Amino acid sequence: MNPAISGWRPISGSGPIASPARSAATRDAFAALTHPFRRELQLHCYRILGSLQDAEDMLQETLLAAWRGLEQFEGRSSLRGWLYTIATNRCLNALRDGGRRPQPAGVPGAGGSGRSARAENFAEISWLEPYPDLLLDGIADVDPGPEARYEAKEAVALAFVSGLQHLAPRQRAVLVLRDVLGFHADETAEMLGATQASVNSALQRARALLEARVPAGGRDSLSIPDSGAHSELIGRFAEAFQNDDIDSVVALLTQDAVVSMPPEPEWHQGREAIGAFLRERLPRRNGAWRFRPAHANLQPAFAYYLPDGDGWRRHGLFVFGVRDEGIASITRFHDGGLLSRFGVPARLD
Repeated sequence: MNPAISGWRPISGSGPIASPARSAATRDAFAALTHPFRRELQLHCYRILGSLQDAEDMLQETLLAAWRGLEQFEGRSSLRGWLYTIATNRCLNALRDGGRRPQPAGVPGAGGSGRSARAENFAEISWLEPYPDLLLDGIADVDPGPEARYEAKEAVALAFVSGLQHLAPRQRAVLVLRDVLGFHADETAEMLGATQASVNSALQRARALLEARVPAGGRDSLSIPDSGAHSELIGRFAEAFQNDDIDSVVALLTQDAVVSMPPEPEWHQGREAIGAFLRERLPRRNGAWRFRPAHANLQPAFAYYLPDGDGWRRHGLFVFGVRDEGIASITRFHDGGLLSRFGVPARLD
């Protein structure tokens, strides 16, 4: 154990978490030491797993493993690096467990699921969830290491996180550790119990695959500027959608706009295809939709509500990717309790 860590002193024995050798003061010291890293560790797990719920689970598993393994921390790396090592390997273990996540199924309010004549493509990823901006306070502007290739805001965008999910687990971890967090190759190799040569090889493959999903020319759309023009654009979308004015909705889209609906594996691209999808499969609810602003993945978003009794019940979330020429992406997420983390009410009266 590294005695130089402030607030910590070595403890004899290696008992479990309930060991009497670990006093309340020890637990308090451990909590104080790890608290500054909790949110960034959870975001790290989210990038690798694509799921807020899984990231929350992995954060707890990481802290529990760190608590149980304090005697194995010898101070050869920083406390932050040690925690990232645990978190990364916990995430890789979780990805090997194919039973963690439900399979895609029909979602209420979506107008059906499964392949249709208008489905242009079916994504290979099986799961993706949005990430509340509320959980990014204090970490979104943390400077990455000198090796990083992506800015913090870029690496939170849905397009980036979605692109990561197409990579093999080890490639995903290597790219996040190297290009997002900026760890050196030797540090990354030690974290993953691998050689530098294998890490560098995995990184090259990961960069090529991610580039195919999110080309360099489109990286400007990863970081969404918060401008008045963009806010006005999203407001016009909500008004048109609420009024069941599909023509106006389509007119606000870019020519190459994409609509996707994780975990349903279909997506639609282009104004014509999206317009056909909205007209044919979206329930006609003229005047019945209600929207409330939200923020996810540092992108503009709206929680949407559908009639329920004498009010409206929260059903899901639209997250937007915006360019100067229009709305480039709309990602729809069903609620399922997830939106309680986004600070929007469950019902509107």
